[in-house]
Amino acid sequence: MASAMSSSSRTASDIRGDALVLRVAPAAWRPYLRLARLDRPIGTWLLLLPCWWSIALAQGAAGAGGVRAPDLWLYLLFGVGAVVMRGAGCTVNDLLDREYDAKVARTAERPIPSGQVSPRQALAFLALLLLIGLAVLVQLSWTAIWLGVASLLLVFPYPLMKRITYWPQLWLGLTFNWGALVGWAAVTDSLGWAPLLLYLGGIFWTLGYDTIYAHMDKDDDVLIGVKSSALKLGARTRPWLVVFYAAATLLFAAALWRADLAWPAWLGLAGLALQFAWQVARLAIDDPARCLLLFRSNRWAGLLLLAGLLAVPLAQ
Repeated sequence: MASAMSSSSRTASDIRGDALVLRVAPAAWRPYLRLARLDRPIGTWLLLLPCWWSIALAQGAAGAGGVRAPDLWLYLLFGVGAVVMRGAGCTVNDLLDREYDAKVARTAERPIPSGQVSPRQALAFLALLLLIGLAVLVQLSWTAIWLGVASLLLVFPYPLMKRITYWPQLWLGLTFNWGALVGWAAVTDSLGWAPLLLYLGGIFWTLGYDTIYAHMDKDDDVLIGVKSSALKLGARTRPWLVVFYAAATLLFAAALWRADLAWPAWLGLAGLALQFAWQVARLAIDDPARCLLLFRSNRWAGLLLLAGLLAVPLAQ
C-alpha cells in the first residue's frame, strides 16, 4: 500500500477542493456532491455532448422532417439527465471500487473509502439519482424511453471492465455515447443510420480521450492490478490515437452526410478534427498534467462540432 500511495503522489488529479459547487453547498451535502463528481464537470460534458449533437443532428436532418429551431426544453432535459446519470455511474463505480480506492492516495479521500459516505448511504443516494433520471426519461418519446432503460445494461457493468479487459475504455465508449441514439429518438421517435454512425464515431472519440486519461493512472493501475488501454498500448499510444481520432472524424462525417446537413455542420467538424490533431501533437504520455489538459480539452472539441450543428438553420 505504501508504494501505491507514493506513486499516486506523483499523479496529476482533477479533484478540486476549491470548486464553486462545494464552496456554496451546505457542509452535509458536500460528500454527496463529490460522490456525483459535481466538482469535476468534464465527465458530464463528455456524456452530454453526444446527446446534444444527436438532437441538433435530428432537428437539422432533411430525412427527419427538415430544419427546425432548437428545442431548448429538450436540451435542458438532457442536461439534467446527464448530470444525474453521470452521478449515478460514479456512485456505482465508487461502491464497487471502494477497496481499490482506499489503497491509492489520489482516490483514498473519495467519500466512500474515506468514510464520509457509508455504502448504505451511497445506495440511497443512487436510488435518488435514478428516480430523477426516470422523471426526465418519461418526458421523452417511447423509443427514447426504451433506449434510456437499455443504457443501464451498459452503465452498471462498466466499473468491472478494468478487472477483466485491457479495453475498459471501449465499454466506456459504448456507455458514454449512448445518448447519440437517445437524442435522435427523442426528436423523431425512431432510429436511423445518421445516429448510429454518430454513436460509432463517439465510441472511437472516447477510446482516444480516455486512453489519454488512463495514462495518468497507469502506475497505480499496475500496483493494484487493474487494466487499461494505456497499459496495453504504452509507447504506441500516439499512432493509435491517430487511428481512434481519424475513425471518429470519418464516422462523424458519414453521419453528417447521411443527415444531409448544410455547410456549418461541416465547418464544426473541421474544427473538431483540428482540435484532435492538436491533441495528438501535444501528447506526452509520461506527463500526467499534460494528459489531464488534453483530456479536458475534449469538451472544446465537442463544442466545436455542436456549434456547427446548431448553426445549420442559419444556412437555410
